[in-house]
Amino acid sequence: MRKTRVLAGLCAALLLLLSGCGGSSRLQAETPVEYTFEEVSVHDPSIVKGEDGSYYIFGSHLAVARTDDLMNWSYVNQGVTNNNPIIPDVFRVMEDAFAWSQSITFWAPDVALLGDGQYHLYYCNCQGEQPLSCLGTAVSASVAGPYENEGIMLRSGMSPSEDNEDGLTYQSTRDPNAVDPCVFYDTEGRLWMIYGSYSGGIFIKEMDPDTGLPLASGYGEKLLGGNHLRIEAPYVIYNPDTEYYYLFLSFGGLDSDGGYNVRVCRSEHPDGPYVDSMGNDMTGCKGPSGSYFSDVTAQNYGVKLMGGYKFLWEEGELGEDRLGYLSPGHNSCLYDEESGKYFIIYHTRFEDSGELHEVRVHQMFFNADGWPVIAPYRYVGESLQTVTAEDVAGAYKLIDHGREITAGMSESVSVTLSSNGSVKGDGISGTWALEGENAAVLTLGESTYTGYFLPQWDEDGQKYVMTFTVMDPATGTCLWGSGLDARDSLEARRAG
Repeated sequence: MRKTRVLAGLCAALLLLLSGCGGSSRLQAETPVEYTFEEVSVHDPSIVKGEDGSYYIFGSHLAVARTDDLMNWSYVNQGVTNNNPIIPDVFRVMEDAFAWSQSITFWAPDVALLGDGQYHLYYCNCQGEQPLSCLGTAVSASVAGPYENEGIMLRSGMSPSEDNEDGLTYQSTRDPNAVDPCVFYDTEGRLWMIYGSYSGGIFIKEMDPDTGLPLASGYGEKLLGGNHLRIEAPYVIYNPDTEYYYLFLSFGGLDSDGGYNVRVCRSEHPDGPYVDSMGNDMTGCKGPSGSYFSDVTAQNYGVKLMGGYKFLWEEGELGEDRLGYLSPGHNSCLYDEESGKYFIIYHTRFEDSGELHEVRVHQMFFNADGWPVIAPYRYVGESLQTVTAEDVAGAYKLIDHGREITAGMSESVSVTLSSNGSVKGDGISGTWALEGENAAVLTLGESTYTGYFLPQWDEDGQKYVMTFTVMDPATGTCLWGSGLDARDSLEARRAG
């Protein structure tokens, strides 16, 4: 095994020397580049800007954390206790929600600053083994609370003797699980709440833009899902440049072996219809009649932005004992007006670490086809830069996120982006091009991927490298590339 690794390292070094990249070819930085982070475990993180200018994430189990730099976090609250600062005296205040859901478990919430100048906490409680859930609101003048409970506005999981919110007998294959809310304004100032998990699918309701409560009774309109398809965690963000609403979803199961992965579709209207890059209307994304958790159906829909992955270690690099990422998902998104940057915020589990999970923040960009692509590494302040062909050419580790819903990780393979514009690797061939300051185009076989080249910090290798993130709209798949060469010359330009 040792000889194999040595040979692999020598081959990688030789590829670098032959690739035509500028400067010396080294797999380690002259001085290891280190960042320290204050990590938090906030499951299902939903981000909102507070009145103090900091960003806050709200997650399941009343976990709340704040940050000033999207890198280091501090807890505001952990756990459901009577002395928590978010909803004090919670067991008395939330008695109705706990009674309906037969659980004291808070699931994924959302917080929005609405037209009344108040922060509205959209909470949800769920029994878990069945869609016996409720969704309600609480309000506060401060993002960090305390929040005053307004009560339940939606229920699910009724018994056959009770009418559902539409006045019908509740059917879990057709009707929503009343959890995972996301609230957003459209360009006309109308307020919407999108919600749902598994069961009957993902639904959307129009809300009062000032009070944040529903304008009408009932569950609203179904956007996708049904027959217990494993889809949840809807989150919508609007991009004024592309003039699309982007609906992010998590497919698969959230456990470390559940195959959680992030997908996206888009629409010109907040309430749909949403379509993926292959032209599939997402209303068709539902399980076959009588099916349960039909991943083979679900994986045909949505652009798969990221799933489990691992950039493998190469002989000569630091970070031999690196861990792969498993089941990344349940994301929120952010456009930071001050920096002009988009971000995706999600939780992830890790290889050989059980169900331990942490929050990660990556930059996000919109490619030439108007679809989001995610930077391969966590954010440390980098910006898109003007790069040259000489900066780009070299040996890379390539991650193909594919389309499957799988418990496995996509492991990197070696490719070379040569100075003559060719791409070569094990079973891979094609071309690459740099367009403008930093736009990336890779043509591999019948697929053409567009995105960006970006200098980033390789956390395991403790070095700055060139990366790329690209997406092919014809297949709805994404590739990530991480350069092998330590590019010290990129350090000064990394943050713009």
